[in-house]
Order: sequence, then C-alpha cells, then structure tokens
Amino acid sequence: MLFLYIETHGGGAGMKKELSFPEALAAINKGARMSRFLKELLTPDELRNVMLRWRLMQMLNAGHTQRAIARRLKISLCKITRGSRILKNRRSVTAGIIGSH
Repeated sequence: MLFLYIETHGGGAGMKKELSFPEALAAINKGARMSRFLKELLTPDELRNVMLRWRLMQMLNAGHTQRAIARRLKISLCKITRGSRILKNRRSVTAGIIGSH
C-alpha cells in the first residue's frame, strides 16, 4: 500500500503521520485543494484521463447512449462499457457519488 506523510498539528513539533493514499484523499475536503493535489500528483495526460473517465460516467448517468458518448468524447466503446458496468453495480462507490443509486 502507498503511504503519504503529513505534518500533524498538536502533540510534538514536526511529528509526521503516515497516511495511506485513500486516507490522504479523504483528508482533502475542499474542491480547490483536491484539484491542486491532483495536478501536483498526476501528469497532464493522467489528469486528462481521470477527468475524461469522470465525464463519461456523468454522461452515462444522464442517459446518453454509449455510442453518442463515444462520438462526443472520441473514445472507445470498451472504455465506456467499463463505466457502465461500474454504474450498474449496486455496491459501487462511484455510482453512489455520481447519483445513479
């Protein structure tokens, strides 16, 4: 598992707390801060791919057909099919966040 270190404010000066990557993401509660974190962490291509994946999930949730999404976003049906399966999964965290459940 990947771990990040953050400065703690309290206890002792300069203490660091080890966080897993998911914990680090969960600790960011402001959109602007998350955006900055992702821009620091990911390359422009990686960030573009993550944003594209999110957009296609939003479009699927809004009822657009897979073919229409493929044409509009210029991506393969395989990528869209994966997103569709995620949204159909009742236990999907992504589906809960995007509002399909």
